[in-house]
Amino acid sequence: LPTSSSQSPSPVHGELRFPDARHGAAEKLKRARGGEKSSLARTHELPLPSPPSSPEQPLAGSPPQIHPPCRPPPRGPASPPAGHPNGPPQAAQLGRHRPHRRGVVAVAAAPPPPPHGDPAALACAISAQASAVLAVMRRGLRHPRAAAADDAAADHPLVASLKALRRLAFAPLAAASPSLPAAALRPFLDAVRSEDAGADATSAALAALHEVMALTAPALPGSALREVVDAVACCRFEAGAEPAAEEDVLMRMLQALLACLRAPAAPALGDQHVLTAVNTCFRVVHQAAAKGELLQRFSRHVMHELVRLVFARLPLIGAGDADDAAVKPEMGGMDKNHPFGIGQMENGNGSYVSEAGTPDENSPDGSVLVVEPYGTPCMEEIFHFLCSLLSGVELNGYDEGQPLFALKLINSAIELGGSAIGRHPKVLSLVQDELFRNLMQLGLSISPLTLSVVCSIVLNLYHHLRNELKMQLEAFFCCIILRLAQPRFGATYHQQEVAMEALVDFCRQKNFMVEMYANLDCDITCRNVFEELANLLSKSAFPINCPLSSMHILALEGLIAVIQGMADRIGNATSGPELRSVELDEYAPFWTVKCENFLDPQHWVKFVRQRKYVKRRLMIGADHFNRDPKKGLEFLQGNHLLPEKLDPQSVACFFRYTAGLDKNLVGDFLGNHDEFCVQVLHEFAQTFDFEEMNLDTALRLFLETFRLPGESQKIQRVLEAFSDRYYEQAPQAFANKDTALLLSYSIIMLNTDQHNMQVKKKMTEEDFIKNNRNINGGSDLPREMLSELYHAICRNEIKTTPEQGMGYLEMSPSRWIDLMRKSKSTPQYIVGDSQPFLDHDMFAIMSGPTIAAIAVVFDHSEHEEVLLTCVDGFLGIAKISAFHHLEDVLDDLVVSLCKFTTLLNTSLVEEPVTAFGDDLKARLATETLFTIANKYGHYIRTGWRNVLDCILRLHKLGLLPARVASDAADDSEVSAETVQGKPVPSSISTSHIPVMGTPRKSSGLMGRFSQLLSLDSEEPRSQPTEQQLAAHQRTLQTIQKCRIDGIFTESKVLQPDSLLQLARALIWAAGRPQKVASSPDDEDTAVFCLELLIAITLNNRDRIVLLWQGVYEHIANIVQSTVMPCALVEKAIFGLLRICQRLLPYKENLADELLRSLQLVLKLDARVADAYCENITQEVARLVKANAGHIKSQMGWRTVVLLLSITARHPDASGVGFEAIMFIMSEGHLSRSNYAFCIEASRQFAESRVGLTDRSIRALDLMADSVTYLARWSQDTKEPGEEADRGVEAIREMWLKLLQALKKLSLDQREEVRNHALVSLQRCLTATEGIGLQSTTWSHAFDHIIFALLDDLLEIAQNHSQKDHRNMEGSLVLAVKLVAKVYLQLLPDLFGLSSFCKLWLGVLSRMEKCIKTKVRGKRSDKLQELIPDLLRNILVAMKSRGILAKRSTIGGDSLWELTWLHVNNISTGLQSEVFPSQEYEPPSNAGSPRGGLNDAEIKN
Repeated sequence: LPTSSSQSPSPVHGELRFPDARHGAAEKLKRARGGEKSSLARTHELPLPSPPSSPEQPLAGSPPQIHPPCRPPPRGPASPPAGHPNGPPQAAQLGRHRPHRRGVVAVAAAPPPPPHGDPAALACAISAQASAVLAVMRRGLRHPRAAAADDAAADHPLVASLKALRRLAFAPLAAASPSLPAAALRPFLDAVRSEDAGADATSAALAALHEVMALTAPALPGSALREVVDAVACCRFEAGAEPAAEEDVLMRMLQALLACLRAPAAPALGDQHVLTAVNTCFRVVHQAAAKGELLQRFSRHVMHELVRLVFARLPLIGAGDADDAAVKPEMGGMDKNHPFGIGQMENGNGSYVSEAGTPDENSPDGSVLVVEPYGTPCMEEIFHFLCSLLSGVELNGYDEGQPLFALKLINSAIELGGSAIGRHPKVLSLVQDELFRNLMQLGLSISPLTLSVVCSIVLNLYHHLRNELKMQLEAFFCCIILRLAQPRFGATYHQQEVAMEALVDFCRQKNFMVEMYANLDCDITCRNVFEELANLLSKSAFPINCPLSSMHILALEGLIAVIQGMADRIGNATSGPELRSVELDEYAPFWTVKCENFLDPQHWVKFVRQRKYVKRRLMIGADHFNRDPKKGLEFLQGNHLLPEKLDPQSVACFFRYTAGLDKNLVGDFLGNHDEFCVQVLHEFAQTFDFEEMNLDTALRLFLETFRLPGESQKIQRVLEAFSDRYYEQAPQAFANKDTALLLSYSIIMLNTDQHNMQVKKKMTEEDFIKNNRNINGGSDLPREMLSELYHAICRNEIKTTPEQGMGYLEMSPSRWIDLMRKSKSTPQYIVGDSQPFLDHDMFAIMSGPTIAAIAVVFDHSEHEEVLLTCVDGFLGIAKISAFHHLEDVLDDLVVSLCKFTTLLNTSLVEEPVTAFGDDLKARLATETLFTIANKYGHYIRTGWRNVLDCILRLHKLGLLPARVASDAADDSEVSAETVQGKPVPSSISTSHIPVMGTPRKSSGLMGRFSQLLSLDSEEPRSQPTEQQLAAHQRTLQTIQKCRIDGIFTESKVLQPDSLLQLARALIWAAGRPQKVASSPDDEDTAVFCLELLIAITLNNRDRIVLLWQGVYEHIANIVQSTVMPCALVEKAIFGLLRICQRLLPYKENLADELLRSLQLVLKLDARVADAYCENITQEVARLVKANAGHIKSQMGWRTVVLLLSITARHPDASGVGFEAIMFIMSEGHLSRSNYAFCIEASRQFAESRVGLTDRSIRALDLMADSVTYLARWSQDTKEPGEEADRGVEAIREMWLKLLQALKKLSLDQREEVRNHALVSLQRCLTATEGIGLQSTTWSHAFDHIIFALLDDLLEIAQNHSQKDHRNMEGSLVLAVKLVAKVYLQLLPDLFGLSSFCKLWLGVLSRMEKCIKTKVRGKRSDKLQELIPDLLRNILVAMKSRGILAKRSTIGGDSLWELTWLHVNNISTGLQSEVFPSQEYEPPSNAGSPRGGLNDAEIKN
């Protein structure tokens, strides 16, 4: 190709120059033509994935078009405003770079594929672009020769090269040559570099260049891209062009640079050429400020894209690439002499041109130069350049265009670099220091746009690099967010809104608040950022004396985001919370405690919780110290935060690391002349790090921690400690430590002089320098140093009275230096875990204000979306409170929700149901309340009272489902009985009991709804409107969603404390029963609460011990205070019976308590008992039949049988009661525990004249049959022993009680009963073979049962009316027979008694009385006939056994004589019949000294 003969002008002062650059298009073309054999296109090229295309990016090969501005960051403007100052921006120049290294042999890569599928089509396209440029050149090209004969010879070199390109494109071999793409670019590049081409020609050449690059992009080597960058960087054209043409050229240049960075071989550009491209683009951006808006927008867009393309490669670069000097080119520094990095020159008419060198492709000795792919060096340089654009910006009245543009570029770089920035120390260092320092300054600007982008950058930095930015994040939130988000620091409303939006964005990061709490709130040296942010959100959500605004809603969203994050972590929890209280058992220096492993939650969770405990205690100690320093130190000693014997270091660290101390008191303590205080002062100074710090900066940091005392001696002591520490760390600065002391004192004096309003004559710089002569070991300090100190103090006062409070709100340079020092020694950043390790402590801090804030917004808002957001917050709070067992918080939440349901509003509303259906807020609150009660009821305590208030209100309105008070066990029991095919009489359900009080007109959901629809009532009503119907329908749907019945039917899963509180709430809601009649509403409420109480009692049979005492006392109060039948006492009685029925099979250990409670029935008022006697008896009978086997104790049987026995005289209940007694005594349930009670009950039923006599007969039979049980039990206790003896004695007592009962019944007025009782008594006396009674028992039986019975019968026969006791003759006959038969049967046993003679005489005397008794005025014939026969049989038996015989004894035989004395009174012929001869018979086995009677016995 022909070369151009034009020469590039020499570079002017101030332009970017590269050492190896060569100028001139001809030389460039020659090198290109000579270098085809060893092209660098295939040397060390790394593919770079193209960024995603967007509508804002110019397409390759497209003509120039209007490009929209770069995409703004979140909440940023659509485009930066036009109209930038003409002056150059304050920025650093992009550094020089030596791009190539000689002596490295290039490794040729495989030839690239053909750039176009059809070589002929590519040739046509290249030819067309060349023709287009030629056409423009011919119009305006300046020919070097005035005239020429030959047209070919007259062609300009640029024209000739383009023509040669056309020929080359169609050459047979060239069309398929891989070097064609690079060769096709060179004529256009020559035209771009040439000064002879006008603006139009240059623009056409750039357009063609862009088109050819688009066609050949896959095949373009890195060397070609470098040539394009060099050509564009040194682009020049003739002067005098129109402004529009100039702008067109600049836009084409930007297109070309963007195409280079987007090319697949872009990594091969190398660091230097990337810097050149970015520098060139920024020069265009700067020049575009004085040109049209289109160019401004497009240039900024291209700059944005270039930065994105460069930093998109950062994650692909290894951590060690940036510092590997063996393979990376050397990176030049910044050229501070030319701060803009822009070399400009005027070409004569105001047009700007730039020059940049072009690097060699080959070395002079022929060796190949290797260009490494660009990497972190250029990125560091670009990032540093962007950060420098932010420095030195004035906050008030500045043009926000430049810093805003730079911020957006930085934001894009961080977005694309991401966490990879942390792997490159230099870039990370720029972020930590320079970038954040500038962000802290720009964040306080009055521009909401700037603040918005600053917050977006910090959000991205938090997301990617928070591990490295702990202290910077604390400073940002304390100095920017907390300061601007609230109006009390003078922030405008727009600043507040932007700051609040940023805070909400941070809160939406799931672990943001956890990390703030763990890293800052739990660090004794940091502020409580989490607590302050949470309080800020809560306060900002409160609409105080103003309507609800967007700021309130925004703060609410932040709170909800924090709550939702905690709730989400609960879903990830692997186990329940196991947090133990933190306590310090012994002293340990709190400032030296470290965590063993920040990656293991078992270590760091314990560590941060302990640190938070220490921090809280330190703050409490600081409060005590501020009131009384001595007591404050004693408090800390008592909490093991200071040693028992104070040492200077511990006190110094307390002063240094504890926030909230009164700095006046600290200053007085440190300045005290006491030896201990002086030691503390020096230890306090040792806690500072002044290394490599200016004296004034160090002094500022030192004096910010306390108030410098006013006395000169104290000031001297303080400054001595400071100067000692400063000289210790910077000995090279001064000759000795006295120099540091004197200069420090001089600085304090200068500070007072310059900033005290009372000082009229200010110290000059010369005065200050003069005052400090010869203080450096006899010599002067450097004048520059003193001058710098003087101006630093004049500009920025050293505040010897620092601000009181928890921290700073303004970031000064000295504080920033201290922050950077602190960031190097701060503990490792703790990354938040998905587990809720710290949520308990966090939520305990923020729960109260959060609930209040959400409740206030819910109260003031009427928008459904806001209300639903509040509901989400309420549910999240409930979930967190339940998981972390924060019962008080959940109770507070329930109380708040109850207020919004409007159900507690007692104001009269004509249609409360309609009003409720029309109130969305009330319906949402009600649904939320009962959702919480159903889902998290385990942890509700006192809140149950409020929940029940709402339920009772719904009950009064008739809106509750019909089965709210039913228990779930009913259905299961009924179904079980049905399946077995044995229908058993079920217990009376509370819904089946007839209510005697005033019933509600309707109950249940549909009942209330049907009332509205009824039109046939007595009073005419207007037909409900559609709105009313719709409101009622919404009400019904809401109540159905609430699942109120689930609270009670699922109460079985409630925790014990919650269940107990629910029961107490029901008792409390029912009110204390009154003896006077209460209102129907109060009684209805009490009945309903009692139903619910019984329901939860039945549903919690496994935990009845927990509930029983309260339930029993409540029912007892009802029973004892009721004097008339009513629904409440009815529910109480039958509820108690139902509880006993259901629980006896499951709670044997509680059976006695349950059965004892039934004694309440016995305490009923007579009128109440009579009204419900039949139903009570039926329930007791069912209880017995179902649970007889579960009643074991004597007390239990006593209660049950007593309840049955009292029905014996009740006309309606006696039948059921007797059947129950029969069931017990005849179905095998008679036991030693209940025998006596059953006998007594049977006696009462036998005595009762209610019903037929047959019932009394059956009762007597039951009593008589029970003897068999006594015999059986006696057989079971044959084993000897003390226990067996007690058992035999108990059986003897039972038998005697049976006899006593039958004896009483033997005196009954009814003949059938009386006679049957005598027969039964005889049976019981004679059927005693297996019982094993002793002789003494029989003596007792004769004396107290048999003889007493005969005496009573004789007395009745003689003294009572025959109308009352009919046929007493027959009863006496049976009684006499009974005596005779029993005596004969037991004669062998009775004879052995010492009282036998007395017993025998008793028999005789009573027979004598009977035979002489007159019945109806005459003696009984039956007795006259019966008694002698019976007596004859007895005498014969006694004779045969040798008991009765005449014996020759001294003093006579009393038995013999007394016997015949009585016998002869009965019948005179019996002695001769029994003893016809009366001969003397010697005593046999009957001879016994006990046979006779003494005088006392005879008298008896």
